[in-house]
Amino acid sequence: MSATDPALLERPGTVVSADGTKIAYRTMGDGPGLIVVGGALRTAEDYLPLGRALARSCTVHVVDRRGRGASGPQGPDYSLDREADDLLAVQAATGARLVFGHSFGGLAVLETARRSAVFDRIALYEPGVPCEPFATAWMEPYRERLAAGDPYGAFVHFIRGSGGAPAFVTRMPYWYLRFAMRVGFRGATWQHMRPLLGANLAEHEQIAARMGRLADYAAVTVPVLILRGSRTAAAILTQTDRLKDTLGDATIETVAGLNHFGPEGRTAPVVAERVSAFLR
Repeated sequence: MSATDPALLERPGTVVSADGTKIAYRTMGDGPGLIVVGGALRTAEDYLPLGRALARSCTVHVVDRRGRGASGPQGPDYSLDREADDLLAVQAATGARLVFGHSFGGLAVLETARRSAVFDRIALYEPGVPCEPFATAWMEPYRERLAAGDPYGAFVHFIRGSGGAPAFVTRMPYWYLRFAMRVGFRGATWQHMRPLLGANLAEHEQIAARMGRLADYAAVTVPVLILRGSRTAAAILTQTDRLKDTLGDATIETVAGLNHFGPEGRTAPVVAERVSAFLR
């Protein structure tokens, strides 16, 4: 397929989930059906480079999870069960038997797969399955700052407390980081991320609720590829090793030079190449 092939053009789609929430997705490509499920603080827009690369061999459906993009809100009864309902609705509408999940999206994929055998093969990139002690102390001050109309303050609590930031960042004083972000983090990336801050908290609360339940994923017996970057945090390496040992048929590949955000932007084609090889 050339870059101008009509099959690579996006076709919008929607489906209604079990609780009546609209779930939007974008379809492109031609071939076996593949659903792409993204992470926290991300929308379908962030995964279009990955979708386009995968669309050279698959019909790709890039999902806007509830609470973002063209999809409906998370709702008062939000949980991983709702995420699984949404993914099952997209699968039923598209007939796709392949799925890719990144970060929190990977956790949503595994939750869906342990409930229902709708997927033949699963590819994951650093799925957000909690295996180590999961930091939660940041959540209450984050919630308070959001309620006070201080999104920068909330985000600083997240990056300092959730365990994903480099050590030198977590050692910086709260006031300094908040000031630096207000001055320097104002562009398109922040405007894209800011509406997702509330959903981010709800999603991390769901991750925390899954702590200690790793054995549940032994119910997933289809072939699973777990991808991770060589530049990712040590805790994620441990987490993915333990997940591999829990799943019935899983392999791990480490992709040189990538970090947690490997499936996004310029490095998306590298991830797509590994995923496509596995799905074939």
